[in-house]
Amino acid sequence: MVELKVRKFGNSLGVVLPKEVVNRLRTKDGEPLFLTEGPDGSYKLTPYDPNFAEKMEMAEKIIDRYRNTLHVLAK
Repeated sequence: MVELKVRKFGNSLGVVLPKEVVNRLRTKDGEPLFLTEGPDGSYKLTPYDPNFAEKMEMAEKIIDRYRNTLHVLAK
């Protein structure tokens, strides 16, 4: 467990992530992080977009629908 302190940054509140947390999340300055809420009210901080699978599913449907067109365009 890592304890974080909430600090004021201008008109906002934020937390500073220790180096070991940044390394474990495999993130760096300017990279997005996602805070998701679990069904039990807990929170999870992750570098992975929780909507990515949904976006990929939509992309795969488009690829399947336009497979022939995409094949011609790839030439």
